[in-house]
Amino acid sequence: MDVLSVIHGNRARAGVFGEVVEERGHRLDEWSLAWGTPLPQPLDSYEAVLVFGGAMHADQDDRHPWLLEENMFLQGLLAIHTPVLGVCLGAQLLAKAALAPVYRAPSPEIGWVEVELTGEAGDDAVFSQLPERFEAFQWHYYTHDVPGGGFELARSAACTQAFRLGESAWGIQFHAEVTLAQVESWLESSVDDEERANLPPDLLESTRARIDDWNELGRTLCGGFVEAAERVSIAA
Repeated sequence: MDVLSVIHGNRARAGVFGEVVEERGHRLDEWSLAWGTPLPQPLDSYEAVLVFGGAMHADQDDRHPWLLEENMFLQGLLAIHTPVLGVCLGAQLLAKAALAPVYRAPSPEIGWVEVELTGEAGDDAVFSQLPERFEAFQWHYYTHDVPGGGFELARSAACTQAFRLGESAWGIQFHAEVTLAQVESWLESSVDDEERANLPPDLLESTRARIDDWNELGRTLCGGFVEAAERVSIAA
């Protein structure tokens, strides 16, 4: 398959998800409207799409006008049922494209937060192989409602952590793709006062201790998504 990785700058990229895609013999292209590159044409150029995080927020169309173009792109993917998986900002943008409200969370989640699967996750193509509870790496200030007709697959004490829309679109609020090198780079570039105030003091130490197990969970999750996309591609 040809798989598209949609990014929003240099900080949040495919991580272990990219490794999974390529290990399964597929081609991964990286693309970003934030770089001023045009939309992929035609819309069905890719058999699967991954949408990653970014430093901006999903409601900042005024600061980042290209978010409006990306919203239309995601709406198009949903309309033609292209398998798509959104991560953090990517999940928020996917929910927004499906007309769900996106808004600032009551409190930010940065660091390791317990996530619990819902009953809907039991037979889900992406989530059925995950543990019922796990500590997930988080870095977000915004959240979203579950899109109409969608299913909540996981949640934390603060907000929805995962959803499925139809049989081909998933969103996850936590960073299952993240590598240790990515976390280290985020910490090095976290200069915003609000961000510094919300950083757990032991975040780097705890991440170094957990990252290997976390990357295995990420590989399992992404593997489930790729398998679902492969089935769609074969059926087509």
